[in-house]
Amino acid sequence: MSNENLQRDEAATRSALITTHSYDVSLDVRQAQDPEETGYTSRSVITFSAREPGGSTFLDFISSDVHSVFLNGKGLSVADVVDGSRIRLDNLQAENQVTVTGTALYSTSGEGMHRFFDPADGQCYLYTQYEPADARRVFANFEQPDLKAEFTFHVMAPSDWQVASNGAEAGRTQLTSDPATSRWDFAPTPRMSTYITTVLAGPYFKALDHWSGTLEDGTALEVPLALYCRKSMAGSFDTGHLFQLTKKGLGFFNNLFDYPYPWGKYDQAFVPEYNLGAMENPGLVTFTENYVFTSRAADSQYQGRANTLMHEMAHMWFGDLVTMKWWNDLWLKESLADYMGTLAVDRATDWDTAWVNFANNRKAWAYVQDQLPTTHPIVADIPDLEAAKQNFDGITYAKGASVLKQLVAYVGFEAFIAGSRRYFREHEYGNTTLADLLAALGEASGRDLASWARQWLQTSGISTVSATIEEHDGVLGSVTLVQDAVDPATGRQELRPHRLRIGLYDFDAEGLLVRVDSVETDLTGQGTVVAELEGKPRPALLLVNDDDLSYVKVRLDPRSEATARASLGALQDPMARALCWTALWDAARDGVAPADRYVAAVETFGPVEQGIGVLLNVLGNASTAIDRYVPASERATVRDGFLDVAARELGAARPGSDHQLAWARTLATTSRQATGRLDLVRGILDGTTVFEGLAVDPELRWSLWQALAANGQATEAELDAELARDTTASGRAGHATALAARPDAAVKAAAWEAAVKGTALSNQLLSATIAGFNTAPDGLLEPFVEPYFECLEDVWAERSIEIASRIVRGLYPAGQDLDGGSPDTNAVIVLTDGWLEGHPEAPRALRRIIVEQRSHLHRALSAQAAALRQAS
Repeated sequence: MSNENLQRDEAATRSALITTHSYDVSLDVRQAQDPEETGYTSRSVITFSAREPGGSTFLDFISSDVHSVFLNGKGLSVADVVDGSRIRLDNLQAENQVTVTGTALYSTSGEGMHRFFDPADGQCYLYTQYEPADARRVFANFEQPDLKAEFTFHVMAPSDWQVASNGAEAGRTQLTSDPATSRWDFAPTPRMSTYITTVLAGPYFKALDHWSGTLEDGTALEVPLALYCRKSMAGSFDTGHLFQLTKKGLGFFNNLFDYPYPWGKYDQAFVPEYNLGAMENPGLVTFTENYVFTSRAADSQYQGRANTLMHEMAHMWFGDLVTMKWWNDLWLKESLADYMGTLAVDRATDWDTAWVNFANNRKAWAYVQDQLPTTHPIVADIPDLEAAKQNFDGITYAKGASVLKQLVAYVGFEAFIAGSRRYFREHEYGNTTLADLLAALGEASGRDLASWARQWLQTSGISTVSATIEEHDGVLGSVTLVQDAVDPATGRQELRPHRLRIGLYDFDAEGLLVRVDSVETDLTGQGTVVAELEGKPRPALLLVNDDDLSYVKVRLDPRSEATARASLGALQDPMARALCWTALWDAARDGVAPADRYVAAVETFGPVEQGIGVLLNVLGNASTAIDRYVPASERATVRDGFLDVAARELGAARPGSDHQLAWARTLATTSRQATGRLDLVRGILDGTTVFEGLAVDPELRWSLWQALAANGQATEAELDAELARDTTASGRAGHATALAARPDAAVKAAAWEAAVKGTALSNQLLSATIAGFNTAPDGLLEPFVEPYFECLEDVWAERSIEIASRIVRGLYPAGQDLDGGSPDTNAVIVLTDGWLEGHPEAPRALRRIIVEQRSHLHRALSAQAAALRQAS
């Protein structure tokens, strides 16, 4: 409905009028196991105050039916007060109670109450996911973050299920009239926002533990712990490791923040078909079950899971205890949690590469996002809920965390933590804006942070820094750092201050590339001369932003670039190596250097890269470079060479190592577009080719099958037989991708129809089908280009924002090559521009996706054009 997209000014008007006190929510999901039952009874009893008696407001409730509405004991006419997703409440008193009963719908999109039937055993599982505004799909409420309240949940469900919510279980009653059903009653929560309430129900496997701790002031803490996953995955659920991480995190954050964990218990549930990595529901955090590793996982995947676990735990303070007033300040929780999550992995666990992986992977996400025309300041302008949904992006998370890392260096770690402690105490269970955090940090540090906030939080775009070097007979003369900081959205230069370390690296007697000196400097304005470098020996590699102190893109000077391309494997420091990898990748993405040179670097130095997280990242970058940035005339040759290296390194890698797994995955994914190693792919699958230590488990098997299917060498019967071997949810998704990958016009048409016109695919299967659809030889998807643009408005109007976003983003015809002209004259670019010009009134969120996809395509075409120019 048109009134689902709550506007910021509507939310401000509502919060100026009312104050919410409590919710008592009852949900009846006892019939959820019947696929024919599409909905369930939901009842909300809400108490709230009105500052202006006689005034009017509205509730939010997206449902199939509203049965009744009672306001202050008086029944209201449903036909009169229900308008789409809103329920109007007139003639308010100073103190009010409203009761709404209706039928809410089960979801297959991951929004609201998601229902999943496990293909392994047929069992039904439920969980909720609300951010930013999907609690209204489950119960009637005032859906905005600054209307906090206490919540009490009651759930009617099958007696043999596990049921959980934010609060502790207060009672469980088996119904005498229906012994197969029980009612779970949960204790009231402290005040929280609607979007972080949650319910979990189903025959989940449950493990229990407990954490005890003591704060600096002697306060003793007792926190019950629980872990949940589907029963069919219990054999792969490493609960001991997860509990250990959880305890380390609770100890770290309770001591760091000096504020007792405020939510009682700490449950963590790993759930199917999850749209996010995780969600910080206090007392019951939900995670994607992809973190339950049913197939062989690399150490970097375990570290990534730990980072997510710590990120969500940091939210118990940043986001849950203290919450942004409106989505403009989404960064107040996400940027802080992203920084704190990495800090916790670095300081509270045994991993010592947390900041290396942050620099090489997490920040890379921000760099991509910040160069799009739709980039935005960390403190964003969010006029409505659709805009909020789109802003869970690399700016809000990774750029914000990078900038906070700089802020910590600027004010000092102790002052930063002291300010955070003050922030929690002053605003506990409340809502804040940027000014509130800056005030707390300013008081603790004695610094005026207004200028810093304006330059770093309220501007957009990324600064590119290069070094202009004069040298004489091997000695550095004048070295000038030059900053280019164009905001892609405005075209203005937004020059920011950077505290940078410049590392000087040279070869030692053993031929290793090591840091021999370093200087720190402040880059202000467009250029800064680094006087401290004058007179020093010219190093083989001059690394600007050594140790990754600032959020900045670096261009290597010509000699340093030549050193990196010739001797990257000799560079001993993991962080320095990761930063060089990033600089080479940025050069390829920006068309400064041909993309095949990046692929060549990966072929040469990937085999000796020790960091598995970095290796997986650069292998993925190489695949993207081949598919998008290498000109079509060179692509087959470059891809075949890369595939040969993957096959060689698979055989050379240490048996059972993460590196062996990385090269096996690369062999499979690269073979989707190449035929040169399909005999090897088939041999690994059928067991005629064996690599000692390589676990040919379901995840790898499906990737190999997808390679065969994409080349027309896997029949539907073979894929169905593999699915019969792997009757899991991930197996079903792998099967869907493989089926849609087959290079047949009828197959592609069926996949298109299922994704665009059909409604049977869940969120997970929709994405799997789109991935297979997009795996296609040149020309096969051309018939779907114009239909794509023709269907956009209907898809956006008829589907939920989550599903519509997946369709619009996933089916954009991105696999294009230069067609003899410039990037601007490419047929898809022209069609995109025509659609944007012809639909100025299209929803902002829809236009944003189209603009971003156009930008990605234009960048790819520009890189191809640059490579052709440099080769001629």
